[in-house]
Amino acid sequence: MIQYIASDVDGTLLHGHATTLNPELFDIIRQLKEHGIHFIAASGRQYKNLQRLFAPVKDDISYVAENGSMCVHDGKIVSLGHIDTDLIYEIADAAKEYGHCHTLISTARTGYTDSQDPDYIDHIRNDVGYDMDVVQNVRDIKEPFIKIAVCDFDGTEKRLRAYFQERFGDRIKIVTSGNIWIDFIAPNANKGSALSNIVSSLGMDPKNGITFGDQYNDLEMLQLSNISYAMTTAATGVADYATHTTDSVEKTLRKFLQTL
Repeated sequence: MIQYIASDVDGTLLHGHATTLNPELFDIIRQLKEHGIHFIAASGRQYKNLQRLFAPVKDDISYVAENGSMCVHDGKIVSLGHIDTDLIYEIADAAKEYGHCHTLISTARTGYTDSQDPDYIDHIRNDVGYDMDVVQNVRDIKEPFIKIAVCDFDGTEKRLRAYFQERFGDRIKIVTSGNIWIDFIAPNANKGSALSNIVSSLGMDPKNGITFGDQYNDLEMLQLSNISYAMTTAATGVADYATHTTDSVEKTLRKFLQTL
């Protein structure tokens, strides 16, 4: 019996340069709810940003935000990760040494960057739609850290990921998140463990779900549920962790609804 649906956002529900979700998805989420099936948005994105993306159904769903570092149900935080402050400082310093990349540092309340690049700031605030404050120095931030991400508009696979993996891979988990981001994940936090926390708190069996994803930060989530779909455009090897592939979450869920 399927009790929940959980889906990644970028590259799974959002494709290319799209900044808004297919309105059909909201109707599907409402239909799922009528059948007693709960929808969970699972993303590396900020919680407030996800709420805006899912505005028509924002109070009907749960959220695995910040790649599992922040989970919210019914407006209440279910779980919250934490990254050591000194490690955040080291990663931010390493980003400056690398050059040609930009940080996005997350707290439970908002995001921060020490990048002064106007194109990056405009992209995050206006294209992505994040709440983000600009600081001169990350050491000026006085809130607990839940995630740090680094952006390279030229892509992460050529040099960026290897650079940070070599320097910090033995101290923190590093995953690609979309094509231009790498995320540093709080200890014991990932989409799979976070999703398990949420559905278990709702009295559901974590196995009784359908999950969708396309990147390496989705692997634990795809392995959690009995039924899982990797996108046909997924990163190399991701499909090996899923039971099926699909080119459309909406199409797959429409077919699923027809079986109910």
